[in-house]
Amino acid sequence: MTIESKLAELGLELPEPKIPVANYVPFTKSGNLIFISGQVSQIKGKLGADVSEEDGYKAAQQCALGVLAQLKGALGGDLSKVKSCIRLGVFVNSTDNFIAQPQIANGASDLIAETVGKHARAAVSANSLPLGVAVEVDAIFEV
Repeated sequence: MTIESKLAELGLELPEPKIPVANYVPFTKSGNLIFISGQVSQIKGKLGADVSEEDGYKAAQQCALGVLAQLKGALGGDLSKVKSCIRLGVFVNSTDNFIAQPQIANGASDLIAETVGKHARAAVSANSLPLGVAVEVDAIFEV
């Protein structure tokens, strides 16, 4: 089963890859690795204050779809070249006392695990994220 057919089975589709809003590129290739720049959610706000854990999970899933869209662009539209996801970095805009970052990060990890495979991960609290978003995810893939 392909990544895109697995997404379709889940009722999901890839968005158009977002164009960077600052001085960086959406991805970089080095040997057989592709590094995807941070993809931000459309959901804004702070976990532990005005964003629920359910919405935080969805925000992380949105970010993972953005990651896969950038990966598809990096591969000239051919996701069949992906061998594995090496690592996800998940940044959660959260209050000082919020401790469920791993559960929020699962929104991205569950999607990547179901479509590409298991991976290493960091789930990190952030006091603030660009544009006030709830979650940002970056990734490294092997092709």
